[in-house]
Amino acid sequence: MVGQASGGSSTALRSILLLVVPAALLGAGLAWALAAPDPMEGEAPLRALADCAGATVIGLAALPRLHRRLAPPWKQLTVVAGIWTALEFALLACEAAAVVDVRVTRLSPAEFGAYIAHSSSGQIGVAILIGAAVVAGYSGLAYRRPDRAAIELVLMFAAVALELRPITGHMSQQMLGAVFGAMHVLAAAVWFGVLLALALVLRTRGEWAEVLPRYSSWALPAVVAVTVSGVINALVKLGGLAPLVDTGYGRILLAKAVLLAGLIVLGWWWRRTWVPVAADHRMSAESSLRRAVCEVIVIAVVFGLAAALSVTA
Repeated sequence: MVGQASGGSSTALRSILLLVVPAALLGAGLAWALAAPDPMEGEAPLRALADCAGATVIGLAALPRLHRRLAPPWKQLTVVAGIWTALEFALLACEAAAVVDVRVTRLSPAEFGAYIAHSSSGQIGVAILIGAAVVAGYSGLAYRRPDRAAIELVLMFAAVALELRPITGHMSQQMLGAVFGAMHVLAAAVWFGVLLALALVLRTRGEWAEVLPRYSSWALPAVVAVTVSGVINALVKLGGLAPLVDTGYGRILLAKAVLLAGLIVLGWWWRRTWVPVAADHRMSAESSLRRAVCEVIVIAVVFGLAAALSVTA
């Protein structure tokens, strides 16, 4: 079954992380420049990386549902979920420090405990942290005993953890806001996470020929869901067109929309060129991998912008 080899996958994970991490940070940095002089919280880069890690967990866990030949990649899931857990802890500490108004290095255990005990955002952060940690721990156990593991549990915990912030954010105060927030996050996770997972586990031309058309059929509704929910979110938040250029939030949103439009065009082009050629076994695995990584990097930049939007006034 595909996805069992560990050595090559570990190397691929390191290589792709070296590209995705700077891309997400670039998106957060671009957002910081666009937001000025409006305020933006400093944890945006951490949130961008945490969102990318959570989406990757979703993608890796969804692989067996994408194709029956794709085995759960428990080792990669353990590593990525562990990274996600660490990032969520760091994010929680930064949020606590911001509330207490001290540097994170000067945050005392008592202040941190008070934040997570008495703040709704702190309690949500703890719930997300627990969800990520459960996924990491379960994946580690499953790596040793895969015959007794159920990938559906990983999907469930990861999806709930990933949805907790959007369904409790500002959109949740609007009619169906929580629904659109959850749809936006999960659709983006599928679009980004599954493609990144394919880049991590697929090794041959034949594997890309079998799996890529199935991913393409998943990606189309995911892109539609991201676009529709994003437009609704923007209309509710901005209330008009002028804030698109007059506010930091609007400028970041405009940059995100431009990149999203470019990705939609790229996806249309891939469906006409890459997908049918790969499906006919007429494209090498290396060429398919380059295309997948290219799209993943651009989406990671969008994740950085999106993370900044969630902490921009």
